[in-house]
Amino acid sequence: MGQKGEETRGRLLDATQRLIETGGYFNAGLNQIVAASGAPKGSLYFHFPGGKDQLIEEAVRRGGEEISALLAGAEEASRDGGTAEMLAALLDVLGARLEQSDWRQGCPVATVALEMAADNTALQKACSEVYASWEESLAGLLASDGHPSPQSAATAVLALIEGALVLARAHRSREPLDRAARALALLV
Repeated sequence: MGQKGEETRGRLLDATQRLIETGGYFNAGLNQIVAASGAPKGSLYFHFPGGKDQLIEEAVRRGGEEISALLAGAEEASRDGGTAEMLAALLDVLGARLEQSDWRQGCPVATVALEMAADNTALQKACSEVYASWEESLAGLLASDGHPSPQSAATAVLALIEGALVLARAHRSREPLDRAARALALLV
């Protein structure tokens, strides 16, 4: 595929990711995706012959990779401060991202997971794999800090972060994220 094709494919994924993150699966209709991307409608089926579900699945995975990169960046930025400081830095970045989007961009996976995991096996699997990769990263960090139960703590950390994002979005406030950072310092 040439550069122009890759750019078009990227624009379709960008638009889909924004739409699912801010409004979920049902807000990301094919017409909305095409309009938001500026790509010709024919390009959608050329790049995503599986249609909407393939496009959403790839957007979920891509969004998951972006959060993984934020996690890695926060880890690098706070290497000397330990896991609690790294998680506080991650929550700060996620809070800034949420606030800058007018409280619309929380987690790129949660909305799809809540809407579709029970009914769509491919999307459930994509959401599960993204969450599992985040848990694995967190468990590795906690194990390297000598945490006695890194896998269980990683699940608790991820659940706390996801819940804090939902609360921050609902309250239109970073306070739930700040409280979660303080609770995580006690947990890890």
